[in-house]
Amino acid sequence: MKELSLNILDITQNSITARAKNILISLVENDDGWLTLTITDDGCGMSEETLRTVMDPFYTTRTTRKVGMGIPLLKLACEQTGGALNIVSKDEKNYPDEHGTTVCATFDTKHIDMTPVGDMISTIEVLLQGHPEVDYLYVHKTPRFNVEMDTKELRAVLGDISLGEPEILQWVRGFLGEQYDLSE
Repeated sequence: MKELSLNILDITQNSITARAKNILISLVENDDGWLTLTITDDGCGMSEETLRTVMDPFYTTRTTRKVGMGIPLLKLACEQTGGALNIVSKDEKNYPDEHGTTVCATFDTKHIDMTPVGDMISTIEVLLQGHPEVDYLYVHKTPRFNVEMDTKELRAVLGDISLGEPEILQWVRGFLGEQYDLSE
């Protein structure tokens, strides 16, 4: 994939398919130029067997095609920079009270093969539009700036208004855009 934002969209869609109600999307870049991407959900999780095979491009739970490239492509993007991908998951069957999955990817942003982060504002907007019932906590921290949005806070203010409404999406775009613009 040409941008990490597309990987994030793909992995987050996996979380939604796993019936997650709460998803954390975190991008943290430290002073040394290492970027850590973490996506954590409270979905149904994966069995140990699935977890062992999930990085294989010829494994997928989808019935529309025989390959699943999202996680293998993210793993490749990490490893090309000298980083790594780690997935931890607790399945609902064995962990009924604390199930879910965490995908953690590290990247050396100074490496020539570093994939650009891409358009995270549009990624968050697409997630809200497609699945407004899910709660997202989005955090992007670098030595220069911090961007954060918590849909639980939005829901507390908006009440029963869907986060997928065009006016809300426009506001979210502006809210995140202002935070990113202040960083320049």
